[in-house]
Amino acid sequence: MQSPLDQPMSANNEALAEQQRQYLTLRVHQEMYAVPTHCVREILEYGQITLVPMMPRLVRGVINLRGLIVPIIDLAERFGHGQTQLDARTCIVIVEIIDEEETHLMGALVDAVSAVVEISPDAMRQAPAFGSRIPAEFIEEMARLDDHFITLLRIEQVLSVEQIAAMAGQGNESSDMRERAGASK
Repeated sequence: MQSPLDQPMSANNEALAEQQRQYLTLRVHQEMYAVPTHCVREILEYGQITLVPMMPRLVRGVINLRGLIVPIIDLAERFGHGQTQLDARTCIVIVEIIDEEETHLMGALVDAVSAVVEISPDAMRQAPAFGSRIPAEFIEEMARLDDHFITLLRIEQVLSVEQIAAMAGQGNESSDMRERAGASK
């Protein structure tokens, strides 16, 4: 028999398991993807983004979100499809990434947000080792929704703070080398 102390914990675990099966679907470069809702903090209309000099193209800039500076990463550019074409449906999905015990807020620039869907475990399939339009390390699984498949993203890998910071560092080193080469002529 469960003690009263065990019951809230069980209810919390069930609620967490239910929440983990809910995904926000979004469109990037004419493809549908999904991210777990437990990491989504909010969805914003595309608005004013402050450009940051010497950043890789995938870092579109930063926004001020209630006093926090949040970098905006262009998912189309991250996936190798070029920059997102901005229109009325373009959104910024604010996600929480936990990286080595540290929590970061990151913004993902997407073509559109579709809906929150519940995906049952029996609809999940392992992603094929070939044929994907994005790097394999970005894919958690595939899921069958109605008559099509959707790619479930491993968002902590897609928006890896460490990888994006390394790219920014490489961009700065390249700029420094170009400046030094120009100054030595």
